[in-house]
Amino acid sequence: MKEISLEDVEYAARLAKLDLSEEEKVSMTSQLGDILGYVAKLNELDTDDVEPTAHVLPIKNVWRPDKREESLSREKVLQLAPKAHEGQVRVPRVVE
Repeated sequence: MKEISLEDVEYAARLAKLDLSEEEKVSMTSQLGDILGYVAKLNELDTDDVEPTAHVLPIKNVWRPDKREESLSREKVLQLAPKAHEGQVRVPRVVE
């Protein structure tokens, strides 16, 4: 298994748009290395006879039944919106 490097942590931080201090980078390198070491240890377990599961508890459909309810009118939604323009809700730009 490849050890995690300081460059790996810097790359992941850049992707996540995190501004880490040098101390945090060193700490994260150690912590992520420990996590990957634990995952490697788990991979050593014999799981051939273990049935795959999506959840540890035997949960069946837990969704509530659909009920038709009256929704808010367009006018009410526009009144509640922080900003509205020409019948539409205005939101801040999220794409850089």
